[in-house]
Formats: sequence, structure tokens, C-alpha cells
Amino acid sequence: MINEKIAVIGGLGTLSGADVLFKLLKNPKVLKNQKGYEFIFEQQPYSQINSPLYHEDDIKSRKFYSYNLSKSFESKSVSKILLPCFASHTFFEELQKEISIPIVNIFDALSLYLKSSFEKNVKIGILTSDYVKENHILKRYFQGYDLFFPTDQEHLMEAVYGENGIKKGYFDGIPLEYVYTACSELMDKGCEVIVPCVSELSLVTEQLWKRGVPILDVNQIYVDYALGNFTKDVLKPFKLGIVGGVGPSATVDFMNKIIINTAAKRDQDHIKMIIEQNPQIPDRTAHLIRKETDPTIAMFSICKKLEAAGVDAIAIPCNTAHAFVKSIQEHLTVPIINMLTVTVEYINRNFGSNTKVGLLATSGTVQSNVYLDVLTEFGFEVIIPDEEHQKYVMESIYGERGVKANFTAGICKDNILKAVDFIIRKGADVIILGCTELPLMFPDESEIVNEDKIIPLVDPTLVLAKKIVNLSKV
Repeated sequence: MINEKIAVIGGLGTLSGADVLFKLLKNPKVLKNQKGYEFIFEQQPYSQINSPLYHEDDIKSRKFYSYNLSKSFESKSVSKILLPCFASHTFFEELQKEISIPIVNIFDALSLYLKSSFEKNVKIGILTSDYVKENHILKRYFQGYDLFFPTDQEHLMEAVYGENGIKKGYFDGIPLEYVYTACSELMDKGCEVIVPCVSELSLVTEQLWKRGVPILDVNQIYVDYALGNFTKDVLKPFKLGIVGGVGPSATVDFMNKIIINTAAKRDQDHIKMIIEQNPQIPDRTAHLIRKETDPTIAMFSICKKLEAAGVDAIAIPCNTAHAFVKSIQEHLTVPIINMLTVTVEYINRNFGSNTKVGLLATSGTVQSNVYLDVLTEFGFEVIIPDEEHQKYVMESIYGERGVKANFTAGICKDNILKAVDFIIRKGADVIILGCTELPLMFPDESEIVNEDKIIPLVDPTLVLAKKIVNLSKV
């Protein structure tokens, strides 16, 4: 039985990546349980392999390369990713935020090793690239230690990155002597240990040990940490998937309600949303009333795309579409937050079970009983328009000057108010605006005053938006 499936990103340093894989394979823990581990090593052509490390194009290229390989590992159910490249760890947080699999941090591994092996204030020699040296990362991870660097940085870089350098497979001769000279200088300064923050230097540590250099094999430390001490849950921000286009304006309205109801002080405090705005989804009402094209597969296809994109929940800002939710949900692993259910729960919580609920919705929603079933389950008495006033509702939504044609005032508002007046006269205590376009005609109204009686208007998209905001905090 496989206990762990570990991936190694190769190619950023061809030989160092292979060295990490080899050290994984020969680790005693793995050798004792070879059936318990699966390793994936992937190396693709890296376009900037010969670029100087400090070039901005090289770092950007490393970001894209690391991201693409990490995303490919997500689909292979990998448990952790090793990234044997110190320069790439300067953008570690950027990368990890977008990857659901934990990436093993090489600086965490080194920091833990130093803490367990050396006292604070110990002098540590650092061999690293100009880019990593100038980055803040070393001070952050090696706090409390005195860090020293060789003065001849140019020859050290030549030893690693030169035409005849370690990165090209030259492990002795001039490259080794340059590295040894740098180590000797650091030892003369009183450094008790030398930490090479260039993964290729692990390829020459044994030769340096033979000369008495107290240098760490960072690749070995990285591997031991990944197989032993490393445990990490990736905390991913809540991500909402939205089946949009049903209708288009209602989708935008729903998104805006989420934004408005999110307590945010900056852009980054808002909820991540993925929306597929697909107005070509067949009309839900037309199918329910006249048996025209079934929209189920079109909606399901979008839900599967959102599921594959890693959303935590799916919202469908269309009341009528919820007639199809039950059949779709059975084939998804991600929950669809049922707008109708949360709306009825809201009414029950705020107005009580003795409330008479008026429902304004498309004929498809009414005839499918999706709202009526939930309302009667909670014990509510439901009032709907008669045939004449239901025509006014449909005209306000689908008419030539209706809300789906981007009209929110004039004849569409007059028509819906006729239906509102009818169900109020029938005794409604609260009214559900049960089509997501209907609230667009009441942008600044949360209640209707009728003959000194105040009738609250319940906007299901607003209720759903607030529900989503609360879910994102859990």
C-alpha cells in the first residue's frame, strides 16, 4: 500500500534535482518500506537554463515553470512536492497560494536542522547566489545567527554557474578549488558550519568533508525533512464557483452583493470567485413549461468545470434553475448552496413559521414546485398570483420591455407591482422575489407599504450572498 506519493520538480538545476531524487530513493526509511513510497520526477526543457540567475526574466521563467509542473502534480494525487532550487524559494509563498499540494520548504528544513544542531549566535558561513544573498529570505529563516559571506563572490559564482562549473557536471579541478577557497575564508572568520544555499553544492560536499570543511549536505537535509518532520496542511482561501448567465444581469448583481456584504479593508480580503457566464444555457422556464431543450447537462458541465477548478462551493443565482439542482448534485463532490433553502430558512428565522409567504417567480419555478416544496416543508402558507397576475409577472421578466431586456422601470415595474398588490390583498405577510431578475426592479426597496401595512421583500440572491460570505469565514 502506498503511504506517500512524492513529486520532485527537476530541471531548475538538472543535476541537483537528480541528486534529490537519488537521495530519496536511498533514504533508509524508503529502503525499509519500498512498497510504501511512489516518486514522480518530472523535468521539462527549461528555456532560461543558461540565463544568469539574477536576470528578472529568469526568475519569472522559474515561476511559470514551477507552477506548471506543480499543477500537473495536482491531478496525480501527489502528497507533497520537493522544489530543489533555492532561488525558486524566494517566491515560495506566491507559488504555494496557488497550489493545493504542500510544497516542502527547503529553508524550513535548514532552519529546523540548525536549531536542533547549533546554539544561537553561532557564526554561519553562507554560500549562495547573488540573487538569494540580496533577498530578505536568509535573514528571515536564519534569525539569531551571525551570517558571513565570502568576499570573492565572483569566483564562487564561476565555480557553480561557469562554462566548466559544477552545474555543468565539473565536480573537481578549478570549480572545487574556488568553493574550497570560499569555505576556508569563512572558517578563518570563525564559522562553525557552512550552509550552501545553492543546491548544486551538495554534489561536492563529500570532497569538501575530506578536506575538513564543516559544510552541510543541504539536499540530504531537505530529503530527510520531507520524509520525516514535514507535515503541513495547505490553508487555501475559500473559493466560490458561480454558474452565471442565468440570467446575465442577475449574475453580476449577485457578485456585487457578495462584494458589498464582505467586511474587507483591501482587495485581498474579498472572496475568490470563478464564474462561467454562459447565457447559452437553455431557458429553464421554457423546458419546465413547454418541454423545450433540457438545461441540465449544460448546467452540469459548468458545475464540473468549477469542481475541477477547486471551488469549495457552487452558487447558481437563478431560482428556476434550482428545479434541476437535486439531479445535478448527485454527480458532484462540491456542494451547491441551495438558494431556495437558505431563503426559506431566513424567512423562518426572521419572521416565524406562522408567516404567510407570497411568492413571485417564473411560471416554471411555480409549476415545478421547487419553492412550494421547501416552504410547505417548513409549514408556511404560500400565496401565489392567479393566472391573470402570473401573466403580469412573466411580462415583467420576459416582456419586450421586461427586466431580461435590461429594463428595470416603466411597464415592467408597473406589471410586477400589480402582482405584488394581488398577493398582499390575499394576505401575504412577506414576499419572496423568487426570480433573480426581480430584485433589479427594487434596487433601493426592501419593503412595500400597502394600506399602512409594511410587507418585507425578500431577495434570495442577497440572502444567498450573505450565506456565502458566512461560509467563507468557516
